[in-house]
Amino acid sequence: MLGSPTIFVKGPEGNRFILTHENDYFRVSWPPSVKKLLGPLSLALQSGHSHTARRKLLVQAFQPRALLGYIPAMEDISDRYFQSWLTQEELTWYPQLRHYTLDIACKLLIGLDNGSHTKLGKLFETWDAGLFSLPINMPWTAFGKAWRSREKLLTEIEQLIRARQTLLQANPERPETDALDIMLNARDEETGEGLSIEELKDQVLLLLFAGHETLTSAISSFCLLTAQNPDVLARARTEQSQFASQPLTLDLLKQMTYLDQVIKEVMRLVPPVGGGFREVLRDCEYGGFTIPKGWATLYQINSTHSDSDVFPNPKDFDPDRFAPDADKRKPFSHVPFGGGLRECLGKEFARLEMKVFAARLLRDYQWTLLPDQDLSMKIVPTPKPRDGLKVRFEKR
Repeated sequence: MLGSPTIFVKGPEGNRFILTHENDYFRVSWPPSVKKLLGPLSLALQSGHSHTARRKLLVQAFQPRALLGYIPAMEDISDRYFQSWLTQEELTWYPQLRHYTLDIACKLLIGLDNGSHTKLGKLFETWDAGLFSLPINMPWTAFGKAWRSREKLLTEIEQLIRARQTLLQANPERPETDALDIMLNARDEETGEGLSIEELKDQVLLLLFAGHETLTSAISSFCLLTAQNPDVLARARTEQSQFASQPLTLDLLKQMTYLDQVIKEVMRLVPPVGGGFREVLRDCEYGGFTIPKGWATLYQINSTHSDSDVFPNPKDFDPDRFAPDADKRKPFSHVPFGGGLRECLGKEFARLEMKVFAARLLRDYQWTLLPDQDLSMKIVPTPKPRDGLKVRFEKR
């Protein structure tokens, strides 16, 4: 695959072996198009000490203190979209969910309102469309269009960064309102240095991608699977009725245990990311086989999540697999966010956004799948219903 002999690994023990030997036997690898479009300074492409140091800086934007401050904006943007969908009555949901997640990412990561309708948002969609494409840099190819959009996109991002720097210099006591504020104030523990403009641009681009593409897939899968499983939907709504009069907080969201089970099962059945590539740094052995230096490995999230030895009746949508009293499962059996040193940086941000969206949706709205549509999944680059998820959207 991609010009390299590749070994496929699945199952909890295989995942553990790959994900706990980062920088020892394995190093992260990406398709050539992704490497070029993410940029050389992106955290996703770094390894070893540089990755660890930079991750410590960026993770500050996803600590509980920061997440708590993100909830009001998530609710406001959700309410705006819910009202729009009520007005439309019938809609193709997936494309509009893409706008929704991009608006939230732009607002909470870089402070940009209505990001999906800005110049930056339109450039971002063109860039995103070329990420997993053949790296042929011609004006008419998806990669060529994405490459040209990247330069314009970085210019837009740099303008936002410089404007924010000016604002912070004029008012150093200004409270942090989004991830960009936090990243600008973050300092390396050893050197005391912050992130340069060039590095900030690549990191912002990565965070926008991570906070948009995979989240759209997960939220649309939640909407589809709950509509197809009315018993699950009813139980989730019953749980929400206990909290209907209370404002959403991190503590309240933690009490929504059945909703948490539903989201985990959504991510098991339709994981937004199907697996991850690693380059083999030195010869190693697993399961009686030698994995040679220079080859590639692909740990398989999809195959692990659909393994009947790990998850009985794996095709069934059954949130009770994740009930508090369910049998304990092996570590690295449920890995929608990866694991080890490279576990998804924005894992808690993603879980928060899904829970806020789902809680508000379940309390006040209902959605019905329209007939005569193809609900099978198109998998690349992330799973989505082939016909875009057509629904009737109504007030409860």
